[in-house]
Amino acid sequence: MCGAPKQGGALAGIDLSTQTVIQGSVWHDGSPVAGAYVRLLDATDEFTAEVVTSPEGEFRFFAAPGEWKLRSLAPVGRAERVLSAEVGLNETTLAIA
Repeated sequence: MCGAPKQGGALAGIDLSTQTVIQGSVWHDGSPVAGAYVRLLDATDEFTAEVVTSPEGEFRFFAAPGEWKLRSLAPVGRAERVLSAEVGLNETTLAIA
């Protein structure tokens, strides 16, 4: 079982002027994908972190600014996206085809 904190919810108490937050959701055929694994890989494709999506398909990472790759793995398929994250809130969607 993944030891990641519960995904989703508000960012209350998070100082977005100093934190880099990467968050989003995983979707397939117009519906959120609950229980998908989302991996955060650095610019050299090295594994950095992994979380499991919430019942609403949501995920969140706290990272440093820079280039990141997000990869979702679920029974219905995979999705991948490269993101250039800056300090503040960086939102994205991973769509499984």
